[in-house]
Amino acid sequence: MVYLTALPKPPTSLIVTETTATSVTLTWDSGNPEPVSYYVIQYRAKVSDNGFQEVDGVATTRYSIGGLSPYSEYEFHVMAVNNIGRGPPSSLVDTRTSEQAPSSPPLAVQARMLSASTMLVQWEPPEEPNGQIRGYRVYYSSDLGAPLSAWHKHNTDDSRLTTISGLTTDITYSLRVLGFTSVGDGPPSDVLQVKTQQGVPAQPSSFEAEAELDTRIMLSWLWPVQDQITKYELMYWEANSGNKLHVTFPPAGSYAVEGLKPDTLYMFSLAARSEMGLGVYTQLIEARTAQSMPGAPPRKVEADALNSTALRVMWKPPLQVKQHGQIRGYQVVFSRLENGAPRGQPNIMDVSLPDAQETVITGLLPETSYSVTVAAYTTKGDGARSKAKVVTTTGAVPGRPTMMISTTIGNTALIQWQPPKEMVGEHMGYQLQYKRMEEESFTVKDFKKIEDHFTVTGLHKGATYIFKLCAKNRVGNGEEYAKEITTPDDVPSSYPQNLSVVGLTTTTTKLAWEPPVLAERNGKIVQYIVVYRDINSQQNHTNSTTETQMTIMGLQPDTTYDIRIRAFTSKGGGPISPSIQSRTMSTAMPEFTKNFGVKAVMKTSVLLTWEVPETYKSQVPFKILYNQQSVEVQGNLKRKLITRLQPDTDYSFVLMSRGNSAGGLQQQVSIRTAPDLLKTKPIQYQHDPEEGGKLTITLPKVPTTAPVRSVP
Repeated sequence: MVYLTALPKPPTSLIVTETTATSVTLTWDSGNPEPVSYYVIQYRAKVSDNGFQEVDGVATTRYSIGGLSPYSEYEFHVMAVNNIGRGPPSSLVDTRTSEQAPSSPPLAVQARMLSASTMLVQWEPPEEPNGQIRGYRVYYSSDLGAPLSAWHKHNTDDSRLTTISGLTTDITYSLRVLGFTSVGDGPPSDVLQVKTQQGVPAQPSSFEAEAELDTRIMLSWLWPVQDQITKYELMYWEANSGNKLHVTFPPAGSYAVEGLKPDTLYMFSLAARSEMGLGVYTQLIEARTAQSMPGAPPRKVEADALNSTALRVMWKPPLQVKQHGQIRGYQVVFSRLENGAPRGQPNIMDVSLPDAQETVITGLLPETSYSVTVAAYTTKGDGARSKAKVVTTTGAVPGRPTMMISTTIGNTALIQWQPPKEMVGEHMGYQLQYKRMEEESFTVKDFKKIEDHFTVTGLHKGATYIFKLCAKNRVGNGEEYAKEITTPDDVPSSYPQNLSVVGLTTTTTKLAWEPPVLAERNGKIVQYIVVYRDINSQQNHTNSTTETQMTIMGLQPDTTYDIRIRAFTSKGGGPISPSIQSRTMSTAMPEFTKNFGVKAVMKTSVLLTWEVPETYKSQVPFKILYNQQSVEVQGNLKRKLITRLQPDTDYSFVLMSRGNSAGGLQQQVSIRTAPDLLKTKPIQYQHDPEEGGKLTITLPKVPTTAPVRSVP
């Protein structure tokens, strides 16, 4: 065993073996006769004032460091680490990363006309050249919509200006500039437009907009090169409005647009004018004013008493144009009133949900009047408060009684209770509500105050029930005591319902069914077992599934099968269903129709169509089977409208000739009816003065994930 008693020596022979634009690979020798635990690499950019960055836990003597900047000088050293600590660093080694194409365009691109056909273009180098700029390319075209590859190209060396001659007079040219290194081209600058008319100013460049306040946006641009500008002309408008505003102002490099609306998106375009005419307007830029506090209170504030100690407050948000920003929440302020005047300090409830439109105030006094106001707030503060609503809590109701539930094996439950510890007002009795969890409505029983128990009969096995009990006084029902019970599982006492064949081929039969009726399931159905056999054989076959449908595979063509089904809970299987018979299709059957399909699908109806070959001469009517129903169609017809279907439901239709009682010739098609998106028409309410001349239209609820499209 080797015991180390000193720090390791510095590694030796540190060299750079490979560089790319963003990485450097180093190798070194350990420099230590004894093994070291690991190495630490430190590195930094030579032009940086920051300290060394560090790579810890390097286990080998070769390592690549990534994430570096292109065409930049870095210096590196390495330290060894053993169980004593970190040793001194090696000698520094430096290197420069490789070049890359520029990652930013040239800056401050400007242009002006020297004559009616000669243009002077100037620029500054890219902010991120990623290497030595070898030159620039100036692209120009009179067709702004053409791809850049179709524009004229003017190459220049690494100078920062050039002239372009031979231009067509009295038209507008678009130009873009890019720089390139030995590796490739960088991105082009934004489009700058110039009118080929001597003395007309060029398009302002580097045009930018920044919101300073909720009502002011500051515009800035690059001062043009030697253009004799007499004034600037600015057009701006709200993004969702066509009402354009036009202002002029003396030559400058910036301009503040005042009197804007808070939290509103504006569009801006700027042009310079000289004695010779108006230059080209800039491309549109946009900026949004800062948010402000809401300029109006919430609308349609309502309040009502829920019970003796709680109020419900409801509202609608301020109009969009008055919100002045993103609504972050609402403040509900309420005060207790005595003789119509507030008593004590107002209470503030913060509803910090931007989409909230109601809240419940609790912990109030019975039979007491309260004043309620609501205000919306943004990050900038609270808006105006709504007009006060006065509402009075109801009289006090009883507290919660206690309740015990005892179940028996006879599908019954004994409910026993005791009165509330605190009875407010005259005790009038009790009310019990109970239902199976899957059911929608409760069974309600009322009792006199002297009664203290009740036996519920007819409970289903393997079911969960909810019971609610409350005491009553003259004001109303008191607080509820709620409790759930679950009865023990048993085997189903009935078989699955409506077993039917919904599809056939020569070797398969598709079945569908419904679970046993709810009262006879006796627990959760965990599986179904389908029992089937050839009617000419005594040998049964079985398939199991957890679904309410199954496709039996591997059957014989033109064969009649007897089919039955059982349901199982965790306790075992229930009775087996009565049998149905189904005959697979024959491989030798002649085609009696073709192209059986769906022409149109609606919410509650389907139009089916088919073709009848000339060779099929039978006058026997066709039959269409679907979901345990059937309709007959005369043999000379080629379409049938099936009605009274359920919306958004799967159906399988089988077209068959009545060749024999076991099935005959068959064809099948499956569809899903359209969803029932809108059960009622939209409701248009009367004009509300608060809405600023708008109409309120309430759309019915859409009970589906399907998109809703507005039709003009």
